Amino acid sequence: MLPSSHSVSLFPFSAVVGQDQLKLALILTAISPRIGGVVVRGEKGTAKTTTVRAFSRMLPDPKAKVVNLPLGATEDRVVGSIDVERVLTTGHAEYQPGLLSEANGGVLYVDEINLLADHLVDIILDAAATGHISIERDAVSHTEDTDFVLVGTMNPEEGELRPQLLDRFGLAVDVSASRDTKSRTEVMRRRLAFDENPEEFLEQWADAERDIATRIVAAKERVTEVELTDVVLGRIASICASFDVDGMRADLVIARAAAAHAAWEGRTTIKDSDIKVAAELALPHRRRDPFDSPDISDDELDEALDRARDEVPDEPDDDTAPDTADDSDGDVDTNDVDDTSDDVDSDETPDPSAEQPTPQQNKPDADNDDNRGPAPQEGGRAAQGAPFRR
Repeated sequence: MLPSSHSVSLFPFSAVVGQDQLKLALILTAISPRIGGVVVRGEKGTAKTTTVRAFSRMLPDPKAKVVNLPLGATEDRVVGSIDVERVLTTGHAEYQPGLLSEANGGVLYVDEINLLADHLVDIILDAAATGHISIERDAVSHTEDTDFVLVGTMNPEEGELRPQLLDRFGLAVDVSASRDTKSRTEVMRRRLAFDENPEEFLEQWADAERDIATRIVAAKERVTEVELTDVVLGRIASICASFDVDGMRADLVIARAAAAHAAWEGRTTIKDSDIKVAAELALPHRRRDPFDSPDISDDELDEALDRARDEVPDEPDDDTAPDTADDSDGDVDTNDVDDTSDDVDSDETPDPSAEQPTPQQNKPDADNDDNRGPAPQEGGRAAQGAPFRR
């Protein structure tokens, strides 16, 4: 249910025109905070801040808010501090919460994060990825749990983040102003209507806002049930290897983001489409060559997915007979299924109207289920029609 405590000064999240990738990245990170945050790169005036602030309405916590982290913040202001004098007098450590704790349940927003001190960026990214912060002062330590959506925005014209820091952001989105006349017209129409009468405008979009908020709550509960199978993990690894990314962070982020996307779509199983969506958001800022395009084309990603399917084929369907060989397309031969559905020991001649078997399949005893072993797990796909023996 849409929280009523939010100020009507916030533009509706669902009313933002375009910026679909940014909105999806925020949603996935809210579903699975361990994705590690979102960095938004783009020119001024592209609704970066408007979208992030509006997103706080979508979060489950009715007290969720956007906490701004100023560029001049000190480490104590960010992580909090411990009152050492109180420890000496009472023997108990008193923790003074910082901005990271204030952002719990909401959004930690860092505008122009590329201009923030590197050691503070490290601290923030650690808290977002691990879900806790540790403070040590004069031999006194304290650990505090954190749960927030990290969003950093930057204008590349003002300087880039170091690659080591950029890589630690789970997802990255590049935004730009639309060059389409109709889209720009709609942006003006909605903004002017909101400025004229915010309450009436919010009422018009209340159902859409409520639907998104409800879906996020359901997806957060469902994501723990999403299964990351060996096939899914293998294909993710293959795609990351295809794009020659450094380290394993991209693989882990794609796995978490794909699971979050499946949950967002109402499923507990991951499809290739989930992997593709996650890769589109997790790979571009991790490409090794700095001269590579910041975007990954659909063709590049489709080719990588095709190679991944070849390298890591689907597992046999549990509903089919256990002893069947896969054809060259990874599908179970329909002739074999028909044979096993009758008598396993039958030597009857196949229906002449059915597709004729290959010469290899006509070899004596080649397609008897008793003599066929399961498809090998290593060494690539089986040659078409080639039987395997136990």
